[in-house]
Amino acid sequence: MTKFSANLGFLWNNLPLPDAIHAAKNAGFDAVECHWPYDYEVEQVRQALSDTGLQMLGLNTRRGDVKGGENGLSALPGRETDARAAIDEAIDYAQAIGCGKIHIMAGFASGKDALKTFNANLAYACDRAAQFDQIILIEPLNSYDAPGYFLQTVEQAREIIEGLGAASLRLMFDCYHAQLMGGDLTNRLKSLLPIIGHIQFASAPDRGPPDTGEIHYRHIFHMLKEWNYADPLGAEYKPKGATEDSLDWMGSLR
Repeated sequence: MTKFSANLGFLWNNLPLPDAIHAAKNAGFDAVECHWPYDYEVEQVRQALSDTGLQMLGLNTRRGDVKGGENGLSALPGRETDARAAIDEAIDYAQAIGCGKIHIMAGFASGKDALKTFNANLAYACDRAAQFDQIILIEPLNSYDAPGYFLQTVEQAREIIEGLGAASLRLMFDCYHAQLMGGDLTNRLKSLLPIIGHIQFASAPDRGPPDTGEIHYRHIFHMLKEWNYADPLGAEYKPKGATEDSLDWMGSLR
C-alpha cells in the first residue's frame, strides 16, 4: 500500500503547525513534512509528533529576504555567511525533532559563480548533515512559478549531485515541477531513482489534488511500487478549499 506524507506548507496551512500535524494524523497520513517551521518552538513540534506518532520527513532552509524577492540563499555569490547560517539552523532544528531530510534552497541566480557557490554550500551542508545521518535534498523548481531560480531541471540536479559525490546528497523529485519542465515522468523517475531522496506530487498544470490534471498518478504510483520504492510520497498540492474536502484521492490512489 502506498504511503503518503502531508506537506503542511500547503495542507492545513491555516492551522498552527502542531495542530496541522494532528489534522494530518486524523486524516490518515503516514508522515508529515513542512516548509519553514521556525516560528514554532522545537518542543511544540516535537510534542505534536510524539502525540501522533508521525515523523517529520523534511523541512526547508529559510528563503532569506522574502519581501526583497529572495527564495533561497545557497547559490547566491556573496551570501555564503547567511546561507550557511540558514543551513545550520535547518540541520539543528531537524535534528532536534527527529527529521531526517533538509531541502537546501538555491535561490535566484545563474552562471558559473552561482554554481560554484551552490556546490560549496552543499558540500558544507553535507559535511554537517553527515554528523546526524541526515540527507540533504536539492529540488528543481519550474521556470513558470519561479523564473530565474538557479535549479530548474532534474537533469541539472543530477549533474550537481554526481559531481559532488557526497553520499548524503539526494534529489527531491517533485512530479509537478518535473512535468512542467519536460514531462516523461516514468522514464525520468526510473533513471533517477538511485539518487532520489524524496518524491512529491500535485496535479499539473494547476498544482491541485492529484486526481485532477494531466498526470496519471495511478500509473506513477504503481510503477514506484514495481521499483520497490516504499518511502512515503509527499502530497504538496494546493487545496481549492478546505484541506479535508480535497482528500478523496487518498483512498483511490493508495
